[in-house]
Amino acid sequence: MDRTLYDADHETFRSTFRQFVAREITPHQARWREEGQVDRELWRKAGAAGFLCPWLEEAHGGAGGDFLHSVILMEELAKAYESGFAMCLHSDIIVPYLATFGTAAQKDRWLPGCANGELVTALAMTEPGTGSDVAAIATTAVRDGDDYIINGSKTFISNGQLCDLVVVAAKTDPDPKNAHKGISLFAVEATRAGFTKGKRLHKMGMASQDTSELFFDNCRIPAANLIGTEGGGFMMLMQKLQQERLCVAIGSVAGAEQVLSDTIAYCKERTAFGKPISKFQNTQFKLVECLAKVEVGRAYVDKVVAEHVAGKYLVKECSIAKFWATDMAQEVIDTCLQFFGGYGYMLEYPVSRAFMDARVQRIYAGTNEIMKVIVAKQLGL
Repeated sequence: MDRTLYDADHETFRSTFRQFVAREITPHQARWREEGQVDRELWRKAGAAGFLCPWLEEAHGGAGGDFLHSVILMEELAKAYESGFAMCLHSDIIVPYLATFGTAAQKDRWLPGCANGELVTALAMTEPGTGSDVAAIATTAVRDGDDYIINGSKTFISNGQLCDLVVVAAKTDPDPKNAHKGISLFAVEATRAGFTKGKRLHKMGMASQDTSELFFDNCRIPAANLIGTEGGGFMMLMQKLQQERLCVAIGSVAGAEQVLSDTIAYCKERTAFGKPISKFQNTQFKLVECLAKVEVGRAYVDKVVAEHVAGKYLVKECSIAKFWATDMAQEVIDTCLQFFGGYGYMLEYPVSRAFMDARVQRIYAGTNEIMKVIVAKQLGL
């Protein structure tokens, strides 16, 4: 299908990033999977090349592009089967909290480092006792003069080992009647006393993405590190989760597209009973069904992306895109893996890693079940 999202500048940007991927990412992927994280230097190289926060204005160190530049990065990383370099989490999910709600001083202090790769960010919402229910978090932030003291723990935090700056969701009002209005967001530097990075968590997929536990034990931070207003955290999270869920959908569709493309090529080469398996009707039917799902997903997600760039309120549409695209990707990748036979079960084959990587997409950024609850509320049900 022809796509109309991008102009010539975007396509030049895509070509440049593809070269970066071929030079700086692809040769190191196997080692990163063994080590459980990408090289810290990769962040600095990406920042120097203008690939971190490409939408950020030049005054704060950005390239002055738009969200479509970020979409291109997501697509190309998916096509390269790279799930460990969480640059889009950093650029398009976390840094926007600082860019949108931060004070002028906070922006001047942190945004340039976010853009040049000197600061890697993480978002600390999920806790051992909570999942998609943000209002149920137990981490607290208590005002003490000109400081806040944070206590609590977070888990499943991407960039948890490499992070230099963490956006932390904490309760500033413990009254359960104010569950939503009692949440605030704070920027916590990794050097703060009382902040500890726990062990790296071993996951089913995304082997090179450093996912960790984080602990806050009387972690004292200046009140100036409060993002936005006290008690405004939940509304800020709800506002930015729209883009986060769209990002997940973008990666899911691009990943499914790449797996399908590679599977079609493989089916033309693999033989059974004296002919390529692509000549069997069952293979053709299954691949055509996969193509239909991918193209329908692509059309819908591109439409949502275009409207998101135009500034429309798309809670329903982004929620649908997230749960439909991630379910679709899992189905397509599972079908494709079957055509590889025993080789599809081997980690040296990208389709195997894609299968494991895709599973978490139905869980993070709000489970797919929560997405359906959100859509139901939008329908007045």
